[in-house]
Amino acid sequence: MRQRIITGSLAALFFLAMVFAGGAGFAIVITLMALVGYYEFIRLNGAKGGELCSLIGFAGVLCLVAPWEVLPGWQGIPQQTVIWLLLFAFTALTVFTQNRTSLDAVAIQFFGVVYIGFGFHYMAYTRLMDNGLFWSLLLFGCIWLTDVGAYFSGKKFGKRPLWPSISPNKTVEGSLGGMIISVLTAVVFSLLSPELLSIQEAVAIGMIVSVIGQLGDLIQSAYKRIRNVKDTGTLLPGHGGILDRTDSWIIVFPFIQLLGLLP
Repeated sequence: MRQRIITGSLAALFFLAMVFAGGAGFAIVITLMALVGYYEFIRLNGAKGGELCSLIGFAGVLCLVAPWEVLPGWQGIPQQTVIWLLLFAFTALTVFTQNRTSLDAVAIQFFGVVYIGFGFHYMAYTRLMDNGLFWSLLLFGCIWLTDVGAYFSGKKFGKRPLWPSISPNKTVEGSLGGMIISVLTAVVFSLLSPELLSIQEAVAIGMIVSVIGQLGDLIQSAYKRIRNVKDTGTLLPGHGGILDRTDSWIIVFPFIQLLGLLP
């Protein structure tokens, strides 16, 4: 437990410092996290990092995540173009390797690139927005405090399992407690900056982030159960890997941005 607390505290302080710093430093950290997360994903699925199929995947993650728009005079490649070229490269690989690379293998890796690439891209994108620090702290705050609220609410009041076949320790009461804390967190942000976020918008965002974040957690839990593993990696002692710590983030940020839910 002591190791878990020390590791978690140091990682959280470093990440928060990079969120506040923003700019290239934050973009580099997010990109590196995404690449490590993709490596954990392919290892989880029995692939090796040096295989050609995996290298195509790493290139796809890099193209999707890196905020190319910050480079002078470079607009980057549209995401739909990246996705199609990636799909073409993966499927062409099955031909050039004469099916030694199976369609199942490329389908899993393609899924991983989109899942991880879009998730981390929108973390970087949110920080680059106008008032990006405010929006980033709002979303991260709601995600993290949902976890805290769910944990303590579940410990104190938890009786009814939320989804025992996937995550037996989660309870309905814990989930509701996490949502309440998330809404209160968003309301505090509204009170601090009412010109950016109204109370009504804060309540809606707090609820949505909490629900989608908890769903993201369950998605990762379900996937790990399919693969019969406890953690996706060992990078963070006591906490698992990058994907273990960012399972909610990967779902929340694209959901909020792609559906235009920020004011």
